[in-house]
Amino acid sequence: FLNTVIFLLQPTNAYSNSLSLPNDIRTQNEGSLTSTLRTLLFFTALMITLPVGLYFSSKAYIFEGTLGMSDRDSYFYAAIVAVVTVHVVLALFVYVAWNEGSRQWREGKQD
Repeated sequence: FLNTVIFLLQPTNAYSNSLSLPNDIRTQNEGSLTSTLRTLLFFTALMITLPVGLYFSSKAYIFEGTLGMSDRDSYFYAAIVAVVTVHVVLALFVYVAWNEGSRQWREGKQD
């Protein structure tokens, strides 16, 4: 009985090998993670710069400069431009993430 307990408590190579991934799968996962991180960072930069930039540029050049609106009205319409921009960037991120995920799923499915 004691020999059986000692045998069961010893680590085996079969158990440790089942937890490790082959090198090609590990490399594929690292590439997938890098691609996902790049996409996330790209859309994060877009989410920060694009709405703020379009807010100030549309306020100054379009609504006050070209259309001659008052300060109060230009704030309102520039805010609408910024909110629409946020929604467009979010929709693009969802679209790209969805297609990237389905592409990775298809590539994994073919293996």
